[in-house]
Amino acid sequence: MTCAALIVAAGSGTRAGGDLPKQWQSLAGRRVIDWTLDAFLAVPDITSITVVVPPEATARIAPHPRITVVAGGETRADSVRAGLESMTGAAPEHVLIHDAARCCTQPAYIAYILHTLQTGDTPAVAPALPVTDALWTAADGRVTGTRDRTGLFRAQTPQAFDFASILEAHRAHADEAADDVAVATAAGLAVAIAKGDEDNLKITHPDDFARARKLLENHMDIRIGTGYDVHRFGPGDHCRLCGVAVPHDRGLDGHSDADVGMHALTDAIYGALAEGDIGRHFPPSDPQWKGADSHVFLRHAVDLATTKGLRINNMDITLVCERPKIGPHAETMRHTLAEITGVETARISVKATTSERLGFTGREEGIAAQAAVTLVKTCA
Repeated sequence: MTCAALIVAAGSGTRAGGDLPKQWQSLAGRRVIDWTLDAFLAVPDITSITVVVPPEATARIAPHPRITVVAGGETRADSVRAGLESMTGAAPEHVLIHDAARCCTQPAYIAYILHTLQTGDTPAVAPALPVTDALWTAADGRVTGTRDRTGLFRAQTPQAFDFASILEAHRAHADEAADDVAVATAAGLAVAIAKGDEDNLKITHPDDFARARKLLENHMDIRIGTGYDVHRFGPGDHCRLCGVAVPHDRGLDGHSDADVGMHALTDAIYGALAEGDIGRHFPPSDPQWKGADSHVFLRHAVDLATTKGLRINNMDITLVCERPKIGPHAETMRHTLAEITGVETARISVKATTSERLGFTGREEGIAAQAAVTLVKTCA
């Protein structure tokens, strides 16, 4: 099933204050709309994203292969209709319509709404929260009465629809509407209510920026990667392990310096980034890497993580061999890895074990290493 997203960002947002409409204002180091777009880009099932902006603001959205920018209209309904009409060429089966000002929406929640639509029996699904507070009427700053809250809900987005159905509904709806559910119900479409999320707030007033900032700053993207490598013994008088030359009556064979510990660690970082392994970035068929110092590979992996906004939280390396003895060199290895990666020594573990004389390591034919790393991404 194909699914597209429509992000509505054509409003003036005057109630939020500031010199710019709220979607262009800075929040936790980025624009509000950038947080929103990244959340939808992180959902693999969403094949395309259409962003509706004021006609004079189309250049504010950076080019992206999955993003199309469309000029909006005078009202929200006009803008949504313009966005839907622009999608008719591709004609997705489903569309998620979302307010750009709901920038705290998380990818997992977006996927949940889409799944609810795809597995349900209605042409529309919308998230909402039941009203739990008492409701008053008021005049001149004083309470004039109460209202029954039974059956009342606070609407949220993204609201998910069968594309053809919501397009037809918008084409037939001549008036303004509070949201797309109002358009859908006016056309007679059944709309199922999905569980809302208290953190899925919409920036409306100046104070909302502080709450949104707190939510975004507390959100962490955690990645875990593992790596494994093996090198056989060959001629030599030392083994290079985790950047340290360890005296031994044999060396390790390999295309580079055969640092089995650093190779496992490098692959663990690439794995956490979903970026393959050392061979993908430094092919052994390329003669320029013959005999290369493995710190080049490790530093490349660390730099790649940094460019993706991730930092190494901790790393753990285990060397498997009968000899040489690793214990006397473990602290030096930790400090060496700290210098290469920029990770504090207290977050680096280097340890060793034997295989109880079993297997190729037990027969002292080579050394194996396994590594695990945790990468953490926080907002800028």
